[in-house]
Amino acid sequence: MSKGKSNSNMSTVAASRIQSSAAKSNGGKVLSGSFAARAQTAAAINASPPKK
Repeated sequence: MSKGKSNSNMSTVAASRIQSSAAKSNGGKVLSGSFAARAQTAAAINASPPKK
């Protein structure tokens, strides 16, 4: 898998599923800098209104 810009944006629903799965695997914790944390950040950015 290559790093870089993908053709689709991370949705809040997808990020929630990723974060939930990571938390279940790690005793309820999501580590800072993990894929789940980055997915949540990307979803929040994508969900925010564009800046003028």
